[in-house]
Amino acid sequence: MTTNTFFTSLISVVADLSMHMPPEQRYQRLLQHLRQTFPCDASALLKLEGRHLVPLAVNGLSEDTLGRRFIVAEHPRLARIVASDQAVRFAADSDLPDPYDGLIEAEDTRLLVHDCMGVTLFIDGEPWGVLTLDALSSGTFDDIDPVQFNAFISLTAASVKAARLISSLEQRVSYATRTLIKKNADHGLIGESECMRTLRNEISIVAPSELAVLILGETGVGKELVAQRIHLESKRADQVMVYVNCAALPESIAESELFGHSKGAFSGAISERAGKFELADGGTIFLDEIGELPLSIQAKLLRTLQNGDIQRVGSDRQIKVNVRVIAATNRNLQEEVANGLFRSDLYHRLAVYPMHVPPLRCREKDVLLLAGAFLEKNQQHLGLKKLRLDTGAKKALLDYHWPGNVRELEHLLSRAALKASTQANRQSGIITISPAYLDITPASQDGTSGTVTDVSTIPSIPMDFKDAVDEFQRQLVQQQIALHQGNRAAAARALGLDRGNFHRLLKRLAI
Repeated sequence: MTTNTFFTSLISVVADLSMHMPPEQRYQRLLQHLRQTFPCDASALLKLEGRHLVPLAVNGLSEDTLGRRFIVAEHPRLARIVASDQAVRFAADSDLPDPYDGLIEAEDTRLLVHDCMGVTLFIDGEPWGVLTLDALSSGTFDDIDPVQFNAFISLTAASVKAARLISSLEQRVSYATRTLIKKNADHGLIGESECMRTLRNEISIVAPSELAVLILGETGVGKELVAQRIHLESKRADQVMVYVNCAALPESIAESELFGHSKGAFSGAISERAGKFELADGGTIFLDEIGELPLSIQAKLLRTLQNGDIQRVGSDRQIKVNVRVIAATNRNLQEEVANGLFRSDLYHRLAVYPMHVPPLRCREKDVLLLAGAFLEKNQQHLGLKKLRLDTGAKKALLDYHWPGNVRELEHLLSRAALKASTQANRQSGIITISPAYLDITPASQDGTSGTVTDVSTIPSIPMDFKDAVDEFQRQLVQQQIALHQGNRAAAARALGLDRGNFHRLLKRLAI
């Protein structure tokens, strides 16, 4: 491309990007122009967040790339790009692994040797992120004009800066909040579906306030992550956040755990002990599974929410605490109130700002972004070079109904990665996960789904009918307990049983 033609093209790029558009769309449009100007098979724009590089836009790469979080220190090519203030190009025979090996959309995704280059983007003199270009054919970038490339990089940096200024997502937050968010980069609410955008917007609205928040949603949707994000974006971000699992609190010690006790208050109370509310003073307390809290404790919790006072077990002294309360439940608390299982006044105190976390089946292609994030983690844990999904696996993940939501997806991919990482597969460099490694079945016509049934586990006939039914019930109950991470109350609800009958069933089946 001649210099005149290039700069004419550059002017058209500027005009295309000058309109007001969301940052994601702006970045995606920029990469499209990049590939037209400098032919390549893939390009990516990644933002530097602490020790991670987070993809904001990709072109020519698998969709799950957007969900991955690249730890700079574990990717030598990215580390070299970040460390340089000039464009870095890697030799075709470089022995440094490419972070996108196996992720480039091509007929043969196993190709490892390709042309690769990248450059760090500086905003106001500080490294903001990197722009990368990859090609499957060696020598693709031999004829790139450095003047033209530097001009495009300058345009990219200017576009990023403009996007930061106009984006409502780039809010002013305290230094402490920014630091905590960077330290917890792994805990981001990954997803670009409309319902996740709405959720993040709700968080940004309620977080700076002091309102009590009630987070509603099915098991495994990520309610704890939402609570963490509310705390990190609040004015209390530099204070402690105390987690309480109400489902794990036996009624006999729940009051002591929440409010503390004085010495000699009961047998075994050999010293004074502060409760969770005292520990959270000045910060946030997260009451997970609030629907499991016994009625006797609900009354005491209500008093604390009303006037900020707590009273240790065995003491007459009132202690003032300044705590923001965030609660979460997978129960329908309005039904619980109607059935007399949850106090109406406590419900209204907790649900000042109710917030619903959408189930995974309603989040469209977010499942692929989440899959990318989980595969990246499994690469690190298992010491693998590259984990990728083939086309069939992606379709299976998109078609599945996800009764266990994000938690089920994480566990399923951990199992799949372990199954696929045989010694033979490790030697190939890129490990591909196919539907055979995913123990799921696609959604049926009526919208239901389930895990694959291993017919070898079904008792053969002839046999005693009662024993066969008991064995089926045993497998079903054990599956639900495992799916809910040992939470028997949650497993009982999933099976439509009350807790008393469920415990009797466990005893009868010897579980």
